[in-house]
Amino acid sequence: MRSVLSRSRGRALRGVCAGAALALLLCAAPAGGAAASAPPEAPSAHPSTARAVRGIPGEIPRSADPRVAAWQRLRYGMFIHWGLFSELGGVWKGKPVTEGYSEQIQMWANISGKEYAEVADRFRADRFDPGAVCALAKDAGMKYVVITAKHHDGFAMFDTGTTDYDVVDRTPYGKDPLRALARECRAQGLEFGVYFSLVDWHAGHSFDPDNSNPIPASMEPLIEGQLRELMTGYGPIAEVWFDMSAPTAAQSRRFARLVHRLQPGATVSSRVWNNAGDFRVMGDNEVPDVPLDGAWQTPASVYHETWGYRSWQRREDKPGKIRSLVRGLLSVRARGGNYLLNIGPRGDGSVVGFEADVLRGVGAWLKRHHRAGFEASATRFGGQPWGEVTVDGHELYLHAVRPPSDGRLRLPGLATRVAGVAEDGPGGARLDWHREGDDLVVQLPEHPADPVLPVVRVRLRGPLRLVPDETVDLGADGRGTVTAKDMETGHGYADEGSYRSQRRTTVRSTAYVTTARGGRADVRFAGEADPGTSYRLTVGSRSRTLSGRALMSGKPLSFSLPRDRVVPVTLTRAHPAHPGEDLDARVRRITLTP
Repeated sequence: MRSVLSRSRGRALRGVCAGAALALLLCAAPAGGAAASAPPEAPSAHPSTARAVRGIPGEIPRSADPRVAAWQRLRYGMFIHWGLFSELGGVWKGKPVTEGYSEQIQMWANISGKEYAEVADRFRADRFDPGAVCALAKDAGMKYVVITAKHHDGFAMFDTGTTDYDVVDRTPYGKDPLRALARECRAQGLEFGVYFSLVDWHAGHSFDPDNSNPIPASMEPLIEGQLRELMTGYGPIAEVWFDMSAPTAAQSRRFARLVHRLQPGATVSSRVWNNAGDFRVMGDNEVPDVPLDGAWQTPASVYHETWGYRSWQRREDKPGKIRSLVRGLLSVRARGGNYLLNIGPRGDGSVVGFEADVLRGVGAWLKRHHRAGFEASATRFGGQPWGEVTVDGHELYLHAVRPPSDGRLRLPGLATRVAGVAEDGPGGARLDWHREGDDLVVQLPEHPADPVLPVVRVRLRGPLRLVPDETVDLGADGRGTVTAKDMETGHGYADEGSYRSQRRTTVRSTAYVTTARGGRADVRFAGEADPGTSYRLTVGSRSRTLSGRALMSGKPLSFSLPRDRVVPVTLTRAHPAHPGEDLDARVRRITLTP
């Protein structure tokens, strides 16, 4: 993984600690101490420069779009896959269906429409309890609930006037469970969202293992009619989780606009396709291994094998499952994403006890580390070899997901002074720590207090700032060259209308420089860029828009560089069509001269 802070320290602040005896002393001097007696620290001084350097802000900001930012603040939610498929529980005609997810059993068992519709005759859902579901979500620490309004089988789990193939008209249950759940979410202070499949086997789509069916014009009135019902009959909607199919770009835009028009506060998932969504959905249970720019979400399931209820699913090692899901939640949150964790109730509406216990176990950990695991924000540290890093104000949290054998957590590039270090949670003991240059080194206790995942709380003396390992020192004369290997790359995703077409893109290129000289500097780029594309070049707090032709012309661009500060030099598109549009530029070299 190439994070903002590389795991190798070899490239950081490329200067030479040489010359004056004072500089040599500064290079060798320790920068910290034990927690009980740590002296006040000077600003971050990297050993290779022996200069006090002001780092960049370390917290990853939320989206500038208020609607998306409000969705990001939800952080962690409950996904519910429930429908006719739940009644079958992964079994058809007495035999387990082992291929595919159980919510798609109609396809994998090749069940006819007539036989599948007959399952509705026994769908009583007499143990569905919206109050208990919402209480479980809150016990798990979740802030919102997203439920399947309609899956690929086309069976509507709400009262719709577009078809009688729905839970009210076809089942003994005869009620609208979504309306009851939406009402209960509001009563218990949770946000409400819906999953909506664009694949509909009942309306005419054929079985396709890739679920990449195009949407014929004849199906559009059904989809739009059902979306209007969902967007107008269930109160405020926080999230619409579209899924699968292969719509045209015009269809994707129309579906997303319909949601935004009727629910101005709702966010739309990227699986509406053609880059028309508000946030990008990762693959199932996927944690990205590169830094992502923009809003994104990981959908996760208690079991990776299925989302819908499976009666024969192996349910074992509850402590291990809790630990695994806590790690997944933290990895997503520390990288800036939302985590949507799924349960699959039985056909009668009851939640599987194992799943409820696991969710409560995750919630118990969050209660012990509420600020660290929920309130805290993502940081630019990225994933570390030993775990994850979050921040809440002047409190930095080190999550020891993979504690090293010697128990030493090394956090590279911390530019903020440290006031103290302790285990997080009730009665957390103070821990030994010291500074090595701008690295913080913490010694974990031999037996951490938290049995699930230990967390270290670092009290900072100011806002979080860091010195990226890629930072290049321009030296005393203010001259230097940044090559491609010294640049940080920000990524996004784009698609061409279907799941299989989704691809990772490069949306940002950033170099970090610092100089003891300060003042005006000429910046020259070498590389390739689309000549007609408008790019935004930002140096520190100043930006300039120019064409790809002008950017790569070799002509100097003048900017002011403050002294002894890490200055980001960032290239993005000036007017991207969507957040994941590829930069379409390759920077090979940046030259800076006074």
